[in-house]
Amino acid sequence: MGYVGPALIRHLRAAMPQAYLAGLDTGYFAKMVTGSTLLPEARLNVQYFGDARSLPEGVLAGFDAVICLAAISNDPIGNRFEQVTLDINAEAAIELARRAKAAGVRRFVFASSCSVYGFAEDGARSEQSPVGPLTAYARSKVAAEQGLAALAADDFVITCHRFATACGFSERLRLDLVLNDFVAGALTSGKISILSDGTPWRPLINVADMALALEWSATRPAEAGGTYLVVNTGADAWNYQVRELADAVAAALPGTTVTVNPDAPPDKRSYRVDFTLYRQLAPNHQPRHTLASTIEGLVQGLQGMGFADAHYRESELIRLHVVSKLLEGGEVDGALYVQ
Repeated sequence: MGYVGPALIRHLRAAMPQAYLAGLDTGYFAKMVTGSTLLPEARLNVQYFGDARSLPEGVLAGFDAVICLAAISNDPIGNRFEQVTLDINAEAAIELARRAKAAGVRRFVFASSCSVYGFAEDGARSEQSPVGPLTAYARSKVAAEQGLAALAADDFVITCHRFATACGFSERLRLDLVLNDFVAGALTSGKISILSDGTPWRPLINVADMALALEWSATRPAEAGGTYLVVNTGADAWNYQVRELADAVAAALPGTTVTVNPDAPPDKRSYRVDFTLYRQLAPNHQPRHTLASTIEGLVQGLQGMGFADAHYRESELIRLHVVSKLLEGGEVDGALYVQ
């Protein structure tokens, strides 16, 4: 019930119309439906509500695959809730895998992140490159990968997708992602203000292409990558500098002005990524969206919502504001357990 989940549900239901699909979520963002009159989870056979840190007994029985998307999903929330980020993103994911293995599940898929590479200005990072996580979020992903590695077996195939930065329209849209933010700014104010000097590198992937990759890993045989696979997931053509992203949005929305902050301290989150392994292993599941088509999809989706909030960075389309509101209202406690 987050940003990626609706795209994954839609894709899996189309790709596997007869499959039994179940979801489990705390529901923090359940009501943040965008651009749809149908609750995305209506496409599932069943939706459970619960916390990944305290799974109900028996909920994993009978499943072929488990896809773990549950995470504190961005740096501002991770910085504020560092221990919770580790508990959910790493410890709960590892325990989920243990329980899945014990229940007879044969494939476990984990959504990791290319942010594990941190600052890497000396060339594109492959899966063999050293990691250098700079944030609580990135550190939690490294910890999860390390813990999952020990659980892989011939009858329990694990895939860790080091995804590029997500972007694109979703039925639970987030605007605290770089490309999505730029499109929202251009639409509402005709301005894109880059907080850095615009030079940091970011690989991106459309959320629909993330779903395509997750379908592949939920069904892949061990021969395609081994029983434990860490794979950069995206496309080489999607390595962009932040200024290039802003300029592409401005080109799609004429009249948009782009400004940078030449006096900003260097942004240490800068990395290019080599996606050769994913291209070799999953030739039929390569990203199908381009930067231009993704921008077009965001524009159409936001306009279809009647989106016109120039103060969107203070809105509930920013995940930190949703979590803060839940805390203030006593809906969750300091560890983000639902009350």
